[in-house]
Amino acid sequence: MFVEERQELIVKELMDKGSVRVKELSERFSVTEDLIRKDLNALEKQGKCKKIYGGAILEKENVHRKTAAQRKSVNIEAKKKIAKTAMDQIKEGSIVFLDISTTVVELARLIVNKNLRITVVTNALEVINLFANTSINTIFIGGEFDYGKDGFVGSMADAVLSNFYFDYAFMGVVAIDMKNNAVYTYMAADGITKQTVLSHSKQAFLLSDLDKFNQIGNYQYAAVSDFDGIITDVQPSAQNLKYAQKYDVKIYYEENKDE
Repeated sequence: MFVEERQELIVKELMDKGSVRVKELSERFSVTEDLIRKDLNALEKQGKCKKIYGGAILEKENVHRKTAAQRKSVNIEAKKKIAKTAMDQIKEGSIVFLDISTTVVELARLIVNKNLRITVVTNALEVINLFANTSINTIFIGGEFDYGKDGFVGSMADAVLSNFYFDYAFMGVVAIDMKNNAVYTYMAADGITKQTVLSHSKQAFLLSDLDKFNQIGNYQYAAVSDFDGIITDVQPSAQNLKYAQKYDVKIYYEENKDE
């Protein structure tokens, strides 16, 4: 086996389990522990893991510490795939909440292009800009400008949102921890606003590319089990699918959306 192949398999195991042990990898690949340590050194330099005593853990990144403008260019194709799958959940005549999220923006574009007969409620600045010149009934929620400069959160927003009851809510996320049944955002104010929406929604969907299963957040705003579904771009790991089944949450992705 080539070095690159072994390192790719190590990264896959890190993605699936979150950590690896030098001894176990040495036995699995029938190589010395020193050679595995060299692999982990190389992967750490590439930003793919963080070495710890006896092994390594997955290197996680909080991309939401970037501004909205910086995040727009991250995983564009994945976001478009997620948006396309999310569109299948919306029925005409419904009231839909669109959260602050660059992935939700892609869903908003599809709604505009199809000119769906729905009512959209949003606190996301770019989403409201997309609907500004359409005939789609749109309600904008104001409040305090959020950290990423892409929408409004806080007590004023929460007070207005608490008067609604949504048929569907499409929510953004910074990180998903399937093992610990936790969903994260980056600021408490944003998290509390998201909680308000969740408590006033008939069905709630988490829109998340697969990378967010391996990132970190600062504020837990919900449990995975609070959602009816997670809409992602490709099939998650077998372990994460088991967790979803445990929490009675359906995983949607392009390959299985019609199942």
